[in-house]
Amino acid sequence: MLRDSEDARDAAQESLVKLVRRIGQFRGQSEFSTWLHRLVVNTCKDVAQARWTAERRTEPLVEDRRVARDGDPDRELAASETRRELGRCLADLPAAQATVVALKDAFDVPFEEISEATGLPVGTAKCYAHRGRNSLRARLSA
Repeated sequence: MLRDSEDARDAAQESLVKLVRRIGQFRGQSEFSTWLHRLVVNTCKDVAQARWTAERRTEPLVEDRRVARDGDPDRELAASETRRELGRCLADLPAAQATVVALKDAFDVPFEEISEATGLPVGTAKCYAHRGRNSLRARLSA
């Protein structure tokens, strides 16, 4: 029924577990073998459905053959260190300033949307962005 030996083994184990858990539900209105057969068939259907769902949900990865934009390890290391230092400096800013700077400069969110998201007036958001940038500039150039 499953056409795959691993799936069949899984279904057999699952059926045994279901049998142990549901033996109390057998009411004797039919032959035990009929009840057990239905339990095993339904388990096989569940295993087949789970396999089908898993196969549809996963897609094969396409090999990325693009040429790297920057293959200079020294440059990558310097950029990584700069990002780490920027993160430390952002963490030292007041939370509201750091939020506004990150939204505006990293994600290019307009000040109107920043104002809606943070509850700050637009002018305050602009002021926080200016102060935050100045503070980051001073800390990063020191």
